[in-house]
Amino acid sequence: MKKQLLKWTIVGFCSVLGVTALGAGQVSAHGYITSPGSRAYLGSNAFTNDTGQKPLNTNVGQVQYEPQSIEAPKNTFIDGKLASANISSFLNLDEQTSTRWHQNQVKSGALTIKWHLTAQHKTSTWDYYLTRPGWNPNQPLSILNFEKITSIDDQGKLPAKDVAQTINIPTDRSGYNVLLGVWNISDTANAFYQAVDLNITK
Repeated sequence: MKKQLLKWTIVGFCSVLGVTALGAGQVSAHGYITSPGSRAYLGSNAFTNDTGQKPLNTNVGQVQYEPQSIEAPKNTFIDGKLASANISSFLNLDEQTSTRWHQNQVKSGALTIKWHLTAQHKTSTWDYYLTRPGWNPNQPLSILNFEKITSIDDQGKLPAKDVAQTINIPTDRSGYNVLLGVWNISDTANAFYQAVDLNITK
């Protein structure tokens, strides 16, 4: 009886370990936009490690240590919480004024977006949204002030650790704008969110 009990105890323990390992694998997919640098990346230790520079964004809170972890259910577009995806430890990212964040200098037209994935995951789409002409940079970000400018369908494929994609910045955009990049995972209900601050010139 004792041997049988020991056997089932070991089996149960191994089953728990298996579930734990599976769960860890499911939540390990993470990523952030490195170029043009996202709001989170430019305030993170990852940026410092990559470039040797001090962060260009300051007082970003917990995202300093994990710019790759802005993960929430797909279509988490809550007004005033777009940059943080409504994650409580990342709410500093939602502070919004015309001067709060470092602005990447870019030109309208073709723009290469680079993601670094600290863990890959099968992907449905990469979606990109850009603020509309006339948006107010001194008000909280609202999805009503964005339009989707690009969607890239990966058809469930596993991406490389470093992903480069070309999108088009409309010629009717200039000055300060915000780009929202969304990495939609195909085999979970979640997505990863990255806000990128741009200064667009012709």
